[in-house]
This record gives sequence, C-alpha cells and structure tokens, in this order.
Amino acid sequence: MRVSTNLLYSQKMNGIFGAQTKWMQHGEQLSTGKRVINPSDDPLAASQNIMVAQSESQNQQYVAARIFAKNTMSIQMDTIASVGKVTQNVLETLVAAADEQSDHDRASYAQQLDGLKQQLLNLGNKTDGNGRYIFAGYKTDSPPLDADKNGKVHYKGGHEAITQRVDDHRSMVIAHTGQKVFLSATSNPMKEPDGSASESDIFASIDFAIEALKKPFMNASEAEREESLALMNKANRGVRNSLNNFSSTEAVLGLQLQEMDQLDALASERSIANKVRMGELMDADLMSVISSYYQEQAALQASYKAFSDLKGMSLFEMYR
Repeated sequence: MRVSTNLLYSQKMNGIFGAQTKWMQHGEQLSTGKRVINPSDDPLAASQNIMVAQSESQNQQYVAARIFAKNTMSIQMDTIASVGKVTQNVLETLVAAADEQSDHDRASYAQQLDGLKQQLLNLGNKTDGNGRYIFAGYKTDSPPLDADKNGKVHYKGGHEAITQRVDDHRSMVIAHTGQKVFLSATSNPMKEPDGSASESDIFASIDFAIEALKKPFMNASEAEREESLALMNKANRGVRNSLNNFSSTEAVLGLQLQEMDQLDALASERSIANKVRMGELMDADLMSVISSYYQEQAALQASYKAFSDLKGMSLFEMYR
C-alpha cells in the first residue's frame, strides 16, 4: 500500500482540526458554565431541559396570576370590611331609634340612616387603582349600584363573579358581584315571624327603617305604631342577614388568600426543584471541564508538533 505525502498531510491536518474543535468546545463550556451549549452536544439532555423549562414557565405564569388575584381579593376584602363597619353602625342606629317616640328625633335617626346608606352605596361603587369597579363582575367599566329617583338601589353590574385560575387544578372566585355581596343572604338567613324569607337587600332594609322613622309616631294610633314597629323589626332582621353575609364573604376571601400563600410556597419549592434539574442537565462540572480543557490543549499542541515534524519525513528532506 502506497502512502502519499498529501495523504499524510491531510491526516495530520484533520487531527489538528479535531483537537482544536474539542479544545474550543471545552473553552466555551468554561466561559458559559454550560455543558450543553448546542442541542447536538447532548440531544436527550437538551430535550429534557426544554420540558423542565416549559414547566417552570408555567409555574411563573401562575405566580403572576396569583399576584393579580391577591391584589383584587385584598381590595375587595378590605372594602367588605369597611362595609361591615358601616352596617354595624346602621344596626346600632336601628336599635337606638326603635324605642324613640319623638318625631323630631326619629327624623334625625332617619337622616343618619340615609347618610349611612349613601356610604354603603359609595363603597359598593368603589374602583381599584385602574378605575375598574370591584363589585361589577365582568362589567367593570360602569358603576354596579344605582339609586333611582325614589332612592331605591338597583344592581346593574355583571351577574357572573370574576374567577381566576391560580394553579394547575385550582380556580377560585377573586371578585364577588355586588348582587352577591349587597343584595343576598347566607344559606341560613333569619326568617320573618310567619316563616317567610326575610330581606336580604341591605339598601331595602335601610329603606324600611327610614320609612318607619319618617311616619308620625307621637300622635299615631296603636295600629300605626305597631305597623311602624313591624317595619323597624323587619329592617333589623334584614340588616343582621346582610351583616352575616358580609362576614361570610369576607371569610371566604380570607381563606382563599391563605390558600394562595400556600400555593406560592409550593411554587417556590417547585421553582427550586426545576432550577436544580436544569442545572443537572445543562451545567458543566467545572473541575472535569478544566481537566479536559488542558488535556485537549496538550493534544492540540502535540498535533501541531506532529504536523511540523511531518516535513522531516519527506524523502526529499532526507536526501537533500
């Protein structure tokens, strides 16, 4: 078999190129800290890393979704807490006015109740920092509660509560509608004396009390006084039902906020696990890479030396 000089040169050059490629690859691993720089370096690890990265991306999306959800829920819960305080003032006013017989004082109490009603109406039409009405369901661009010319409050917001998916298999209501909060009662409300359902609309309950207090009482007949007292008692039961509903809604929001704190803790643990796994798949073992880097550097230098010595093997050089 005849071996030409060109073949020898070609083989030595290929050796140099191969050693140079490996040396540069280890150098790039050192500079980036990554074992897998191109998918071809380790196709299996690269594909697994993509899956883990996608899982972490989804994890972070839910983290962002929970931030939005917690902000929305916190605003609504704080507002409902304020609504509860105003409603407690309404109840105290009803108790104080129930035994009052002076028409002047009763009218004064009626005026106080009207002022408290306006406070509740303003709270029901509260907006968040972006100008969205927090009790309007998905119709966040217009006030959900509106009082007509007679003072009766109507709900004009959306009838579907805002829900948010906060984890893989968990969705929750993050904003209750004004109808649910202000115009509804819990599943076990107080009943009327005849066993029928009592009032669940906080504004209607206040209107009953205002109506009763504005009627003449000092010179009224016994039947008229009993009618006035019945309206006050009806208002009292309705306000208590509303207070229970506010407390129940606030408790639900509070429990959900606690649950989201737990989900955030789990997400943090999941994120750490994902980063560790991606490091195992992609990061370089620096000690091993440094050792390989110097080995390939030595191999490259040996290839240079072998190539430079090749010309000394030529017959022309030997017999020159």
